[in-house]
Amino acid sequence: MTGTTTMLLGPILNRAFYQRDSAAVARCLLGKVLVHGETAGIIVETEAYPGGGDLASHSARGLTPRTRVVFGPPGHAYVYLIYGMYECLNLVAEPDGTPGCVLLRALEPVAGLERMRQRRPRARRPEDLASGPGRLTLAMGITRTHNGADVTRGPLVVRAPAEERPVEIAVARRIGIRHCADLPLRFLIAGSPFVSR
Repeated sequence: MTGTTTMLLGPILNRAFYQRDSAAVARCLLGKVLVHGETAGIIVETEAYPGGGDLASHSARGLTPRTRVVFGPPGHAYVYLIYGMYECLNLVAEPDGTPGCVLLRALEPVAGLERMRQRRPRARRPEDLASGPGRLTLAMGITRTHNGADVTRGPLVVRAPAEERPVEIAVARRIGIRHCADLPLRFLIAGSPFVSR
C-alpha cells in the first residue's frame, strides 16, 4: 500500500466480527481501516440498518433480488445506487438469515491519496475526499460490481489497525431517510474533521 500517509495494519476482520447486532458492528467499525487495492481509510462514521421493524432498511420489505445479500452470511458487501448517481457501501451484519447491515459514511484517508484525488478531482482537501457515502465509494473505487463481495478476503477488506486506540464515539440520528430517522443509529468518531457534513 502506497500513498502520502502510511499506516501499519493488523489482521483482516473475520466473519465472527460481523455476526452480531448491526448497531454493535457499526460502533466497533469506528477506527478500523477499509482497504481496497492501494487505497485505505480509517472508518470515522457509520450508520446501522437492522432488519425487522426498521422501515429505513432496504430489508424491511423482505427478501428480494436486491436485498438477497443483506439476508445472507455476514461479512459481505452490499452496494447499491441512490439518486441514480451515487453508490453506497454497506457491510452485512447479523447472523446468516437475519437481515442487517452497516452503511459506511466517511473515512479518514491514510493510503493512496493521490489515487483518491484522481477519482475525486473536485475535493480540495483530504477531509473532503471520503466525507459522505457517495464520496467514499468514488474515492475508494468501489462500485456495484463489488455487491456481494466477501470482505473477509480479497481486494476489498476491513482490517484492524496494528495498534488499537480507544475512540470517543458520538451518537446521532441517521441522515437522509424518512422512516425511523429518530433512531440513534449513526455513530461517529467524536471531533473527527473527516465525518460527513
